[in-house]
Amino acid sequence: MFERVTTSATTKTKLIPRILGLRGEIIRKLIHFVVAVIPLVAAYSKVLAFSLLATGTIGYVIAENLRLSGMKVLLISNITVLSSRERDRGRFVMGPVTLAIGAMIALLLYPEPASRIAIYALAFGDGFASLVGKLIGGVRIPYTKGKTLAGSLACFFVVAIISFRILQNPAKALTVAAVATLLEVLPTDDLDNILIPVGTGFATVILLGMI
Repeated sequence: MFERVTTSATTKTKLIPRILGLRGEIIRKLIHFVVAVIPLVAAYSKVLAFSLLATGTIGYVIAENLRLSGMKVLLISNITVLSSRERDRGRFVMGPVTLAIGAMIALLLYPEPASRIAIYALAFGDGFASLVGKLIGGVRIPYTKGKTLAGSLACFFVVAIISFRILQNPAKALTVAAVATLLEVLPTDDLDNILIPVGTGFATVILLGMI
């Protein structure tokens, strides 16, 4: 009886960090998915898209500095705490900032449809890579700070599907997906939010002969 109770308690103790980590990952990637509306806004007005990203970034930076000084901003600070990784505890959480910067750079550097593919690769490719990696786990890729083969495959297939729907060219879609996946798997922490859209957008304009 004692051994069963102890085993059950140990199992629950191991599960709690996993559940909390998964919850944080889901919240982080929901924020990623929200960025996917930017190409739709940009199709109407790039100025409006930039304004939304810039305003959101400034508001977040102010809220995060207030949180670190002990003053919580309703909703924003709570979401930040829930979604932060262990490495971010007690520090300024850079993820949302680099996410917005990555989207803004893609809009600034690349014309359509390269900018749209770049932002979708960031929103969905990187987003699903992390979620699938957390949910399925499995084989970890060496020297990538724990990234998984399952997550990388998810990134590849998601970006390939999105790129094919936009470009209508299988070879180019697979090439763009390969570039996005290689960038996603690099152990760059939050900088992948910038590297993925910049690199994916660049690969797209090269393939389309836009430069």
